[in-house]
Amino acid sequence: MFPSVSSRIPPRLQGDIGEYSAIGWLIGQGAKVFLPLGHSPDVDMIADFGNRLLRVQVKTSTVCQKGRFDVMVCTRGGNRSWNGIAKYFDSARCDYLFIHVGDGRRWFIPSSAVESSTYVRLGGPKYEHYEVDPDLPLADIARLRIGTLADPRRGSRAVKGDAL
Repeated sequence: MFPSVSSRIPPRLQGDIGEYSAIGWLIGQGAKVFLPLGHSPDVDMIADFGNRLLRVQVKTSTVCQKGRFDVMVCTRGGNRSWNGIAKYFDSARCDYLFIHVGDGRRWFIPSSAVESSTYVRLGGPKYEHYEVDPDLPLADIARLRIGTLADPRRGSRAVKGDAL
């Protein structure tokens, strides 16, 4: 199964990849996508389907055990200054979760269907009817983005001609 590569993809890049993936998928579904100005703690984007606005929170994960991905839906700081207080998932703060996991599978889950305030486990039957078209694996997208990421055979310098 897909190995965990979380130590190879910087968290900010992994989150950006998830957001780009969500934007592309939502546009493909006919939505216009709007991003909040500045940091928004509850939503990463708004999807406008003409007759309805959807608040979308995006999550990613590379943590895989026995073919299932564990995706944290709570926030525990995100930097070194964490004060020990977790912000648990609350379905009232967004309408949907868009999730992109390590092997490229993606889900668009109504927040009302999320039964946990800390994490969801994807890859089994519970959320299977919310799975959408897959994308490339996270590590492959990261390699395309910065050239040398997650490839132990190469050094830290990009090679002329690498995709950025």
